[in-house]
Amino acid sequence: MKKLMIAVMATAAVAGAAQAQDTGKAYVGAAAVTSKNSTLDSNKADGKLFGGYKFNEQLGVEAGWTNHHKTDVGPRGSTEGYGTYVAAKYTIPVNEQVGVYGKVGVSHSERKMTNNIGQRFKDDDTSGYGGIGVEYKLNQNTALVAEYERYGKTKDYGARANVWSAGVKYGF
Repeated sequence: MKKLMIAVMATAAVAGAAQAQDTGKAYVGAAAVTSKNSTLDSNKADGKLFGGYKFNEQLGVEAGWTNHHKTDVGPRGSTEGYGTYVAAKYTIPVNEQVGVYGKVGVSHSERKMTNNIGQRFKDDDTSGYGGIGVEYKLNQNTALVAEYERYGKTKDYGARANVWSAGVKYGF
């Protein structure tokens, strides 16, 4: 019985040490994003910056900013905008290198459109945010990420609320 107790305590200590290595880890990242432009009905690539904090292997929080650069819409004018979010993130490890995750939070999006006679329109909304993705760890600090995100409500013009992205993140 004494040997069993020692084995249980040793296993708990090793498991605790392994979990402690992944606890309290901040990260930053960048990604290429694409979303369909409602005005043109075509896709355009843009950029995204994000950062977060992992409380443990599964639970964390993340914030990000996605830029939707100016897009000419022919004789109708141009559109541009951005989306930001703050979300809780829950990761399910598949194995040591791969994890799948979901994010739920709040987003703020803004879209601007200028028509060919100089009129300006602006639409912004603060609403729900959600995302699902997969992460592939290259090493202890670096990972590749791919995800689908939804920034609030459907947009009448400019970049739509649905965004696909692929990028890299670095933990420290």
